[in-house]
Amino acid sequence: MIVDAFNHILPAPFLDRLQREAPNAPGVGVLPRIRTLWDLDAHLRLMDVFASEGYRQILTLCNPPIEFLGPPDKTPDWARFANDLLADICRRHPDKFPSFAAALPMNNPDAAVIEAERALRDLGACGLEVYTNVLGRPISAPEFIPIFETAARHDLPVWIHPMRGPTTPDFAGEPESVAEIWFTFGWPYETSAAVTRLIYAGIYDRLPGLKIITHHGGGMIPFFSGKVDLGTQQIMLGTLENNPLKAQFGLAREPAEYYRLLYADTATIGVAHAVACSHAFFGTSNMVFATDAPFDPTGGSWVIRKTIDAVKALTIGETERQQILAGNIMRLTRLA
Repeated sequence: MIVDAFNHILPAPFLDRLQREAPNAPGVGVLPRIRTLWDLDAHLRLMDVFASEGYRQILTLCNPPIEFLGPPDKTPDWARFANDLLADICRRHPDKFPSFAAALPMNNPDAAVIEAERALRDLGACGLEVYTNVLGRPISAPEFIPIFETAARHDLPVWIHPMRGPTTPDFAGEPESVAEIWFTFGWPYETSAAVTRLIYAGIYDRLPGLKIITHHGGGMIPFFSGKVDLGTQQIMLGTLENNPLKAQFGLAREPAEYYRLLYADTATIGVAHAVACSHAFFGTSNMVFATDAPFDPTGGSWVIRKTIDAVKALTIGETERQQILAGNIMRLTRLA
C-alpha cells in the first residue's frame, strides 16, 4: 500500500465559488488548467494508474490559503465549505481517500480552533493544514498557538505548507521576485523559517507530543543540517555541546535536537538524491510519502511515478520502505 500524505485537490464547487467570489486570489486564474485538481473523475482516473500499488491519498486543499479569501468574519464560512466538501469526497470514496487534513481560517484564530474541533470530531479529518505565515504573521505568533494545542490534544498532525508569492522580492530594494525565485527557493526557505520560529518559541517544550509534517522534504533543513547543528553564536560564544541560543530562548534541549522531531515528506518533485538527503537527516521513522500531485505538466502521473521510484531507490530494507510509503502516516493519523 502507498498513502500519499501531501497531495492537493480543489473540489469543483470550491473552485466555482472562488471564481465567483474571489477571482483575484492567488492562482485562481491558472488552477483550472490542471483538470485533475478539480475534476474528481479525472482525479480518480489518475489514481487508478497506480491502483496495482494500492495508491491512496490523504487530501489537502491547495492554494490559495483560506485567509486570502476574505476578512476574518467571512473566512470561517469558506473553511466550513471546504472541509464539508473534502469530508464528502472521503465518505464517497473511502477506498481512495482514507481522510483529509482540515483547512482553517487562520486570520480568525478563535474560529480556526472551532473549525479544527468540528473537522476532527465530526467530519473525520485526520489533522490540520496551515501555511508558513498568515498574511505575513509567523505561525509561531501567540494567537496561533491554540491551533497547535488543538492538534496535540487530539494526537493528530499539523501539515505545514509554504506560502510565498511573486510579490515577495528576492532583495529588499526590489518590488517583486524574479525568475520564480519566490517558488524555487522561497518555499523551502518559508518552511525552514516557519518551523524554526516554532522551535524557538518553545512549541515542543510546551507540546512534547506535537506532530508536525513539513512539505517538500523538510525544506532547507536536511541539506543545511550543519548550520542547524552549529549556529553563529555557538561558533563564537559556545561549545560543540552548547548553543547559547538554548539559554537565550529558554529551551529545555539543545536547539538542533528539536529539528529531528519534525516529520518530512518525500515531495521533492521526484528527485531521488533529495529524498535520500531528507532520509539521511530525518530517518525512516520521521518520513512520510508524498508527491505534491497533481502539480506537474502531466496532471500528476509523472510526479507520482518519479516519487515512488525515488523511495524505491533508497538503500533501505523493505520493512523500512513500507514505513515511509504508508506505515508512518497511518500511525501518525491513527488511521491504521
